Amino acid sequence: MKTVLITGANRGIGLALTRRFRARGDKVIAVCRNSSPELEATGAQVEAGIDVTDAAALAELAGRLGHTRVDVLVCNAGILSREVFGDIDGDGFEAMRRQFEINTLGPLRTVQVLAGVLGEGSRVGIITSRMGSMADNGSGGYYGYRASKAAVNAIGRSLAIDLKPRGIDVFLLHPGFVSTDMVDNAGEISPDESAAQLVERLDTLSDADSGSFWHANGTPLPW
Repeated sequence: MKTVLITGANRGIGLALTRRFRARGDKVIAVCRNSSPELEATGAQVEAGIDVTDAAALAELAGRLGHTRVDVLVCNAGILSREVFGDIDGDGFEAMRRQFEINTLGPLRTVQVLAGVLGEGSRVGIITSRMGSMADNGSGGYYGYRASKAAVNAIGRSLAIDLKPRGIDVFLLHPGFVSTDMVDNAGEISPDESAAQLVERLDTLSDADSGSFWHANGTPLPW
């Protein structure tokens, strides 16, 4: 049995990951700002009131965990807004800043604050997006989301290098185009299908893959 900590666990991909890990017998620490009846029903250890943009809240979480050893840390919390060139006003730029706070700095804050509960053999999965790929961008737009995901890819790469001496692997994982509230349920696969693939990647990627960028279906992605 592994101990898995998931941020943004109350809905969507985070909830599906919680269910998937719980179904196979793992202990799950489900971290979220606000819990949900669906999350409570999983039997996970729910740690609510935690915003990944709030360093004090993350420090409180670390205190709650104490000497708990976390085998798999999944940085899943994220948001998306849709900026269109020529129409990005003050609110639009503020939305972009918010995406950077959550999508980019959130995983870095989380890993740095919780580094003490990670040890040799622990794995960190950062849920990113192929929309953060420079080579794969053929449609433009989505300025804040694309940039925040490209930036978190860079952060994940650096984390992989900095945590290597401790035997901790870091993987950048694109979940697929998933039917969640974030995309108005317009995705191509269900959260459960995505979660199954993400768990498989976290189980099977090797130490040599640390710091690399993967589609949940097992296909390597270009930067």
